[in-house]
Amino acid sequence: MHASRVARVAENLRRMNLKQALISAPASLFYLTGKWIAPGERMVALYINDQGDTRLYANRLFALRGNIDAELIEYDDTQDCVRILADGLQSGPIGIDKLWPSHFTIRLMEARGDIRPVVGSRCVDDARMHKDAQELQWMRESSHKNDQATMQTIARLHTGMSENEAAALHTGFANQLGSSKPSFEPLVCFGPNCAEPHHDTGADILKDGNSVILDVGLIWQDYCSDMTRTVFMGHASDEQKRVYDLVCAANAAGRAAVRPGAALRDIDHAARKVIEDAGYGEYFIHRTGHGIGLEVHEFPDVSASSEAIAEPGMTFSIEPGIYLPGRFGVRVEDLVAVTEDGCETLNAAPRELMIL
Repeated sequence: MHASRVARVAENLRRMNLKQALISAPASLFYLTGKWIAPGERMVALYINDQGDTRLYANRLFALRGNIDAELIEYDDTQDCVRILADGLQSGPIGIDKLWPSHFTIRLMEARGDIRPVVGSRCVDDARMHKDAQELQWMRESSHKNDQATMQTIARLHTGMSENEAAALHTGFANQLGSSKPSFEPLVCFGPNCAEPHHDTGADILKDGNSVILDVGLIWQDYCSDMTRTVFMGHASDEQKRVYDLVCAANAAGRAAVRPGAALRDIDHAARKVIEDAGYGEYFIHRTGHGIGLEVHEFPDVSASSEAIAEPGMTFSIEPGIYLPGRFGVRVEDLVAVTEDGCETLNAAPRELMIL
C-alpha cells in the first residue's frame, strides 16, 4: 500500500464528513495498492476509513495472497461476497465508488439496512488529481513519446491511405518507443470527418486538400498521454488557414491562463473567447479539457461548469476546436501541468501550420 496516498484519501474522507468508503475502480486500486486488478463480473472492494485503516475484499481467483501489501479478506465463488463485506462495515453513511456495479450496492443495502450509500469517489479522485514528482516525470515522458510517435505518423501520411492505416502507424511507432498500449483508440479523421469531434476512425481515404486530425495517446509507466494535431494534405484554403490560426490562438490563450489559483472555468473561457470573438463560437462544441493521469479522462474537467481551482501538480488537457459540419474541422490539444508559479506544457510537437 502507498501509505502517503492512503493518508491523503483518509484526510479527504474527513473533509467530506465520511467515516468510510469502498474503492473499486481499477485505476484507483492501482493508485493505492500498486496492483492492477481486473475483477470482471466479480466483486473487488478496498475498504478505507477516515483513520487510514484499509482492508481489501477480493476473490481467491485474483491470486493476490502474498502479492499485495494489504490486509486481504478473500472469498470464493461458493460464498456470498457482499455478505462478507457487509459484516465489516460501520453503521451510517458509506462512500461508494462511482464505478461500482449497482447490483453490489443494492445487495449491500439489503444486507445492511443501517448504512446509507453515497457517491464517495472524490476521496480518491481528489488525491489522484495532485501528481507527485515521479508521476509528473512519467507524464512528461509519456507525452514526449507521444510527440515522437505523432510526428513520425505525420511524416508517413499520403493520399490514398485510410484513416485505419494512419491509426495503425501511430500505434506501431508508439510500441517501438516502449508504450504498453494506446491510452485510447487512436482517433484519426480525414476531410469532412474532421467536423465530428469523436469520429470513429474508419476506411475513409485521404485526399488532396483534406484536413487531417490525429487525436492520439499512449501509456508509459502506467501514465496516459493525449494530444491532437491538425495538418493539411497538399494545400489549405484561406478559410482552413484562418480557422487553424484561431484554434492555435485559443490553445495558446488557454495554456497562458493556467496558474495556481485560476478557476478551471476561467481557463475554459480564455480559450473559448478567442473563438467566440472571431464568430465561430457555435462551432466549438465541447469542453476545453479534461484531467488525465492513470486514466485518459480523470477529474476535473476544464469547462464552464467546473468548480475546480488549479493547484500545483494537476494535469489536464487544453484542446479547443472548430468544427464546420460537412466541410472540415481543426483541433489542437496539449497537456499541461500546473506548477508553483504557472504552467508547464508537456507536449513539444510543433503547432505551426503544416501542409504536407
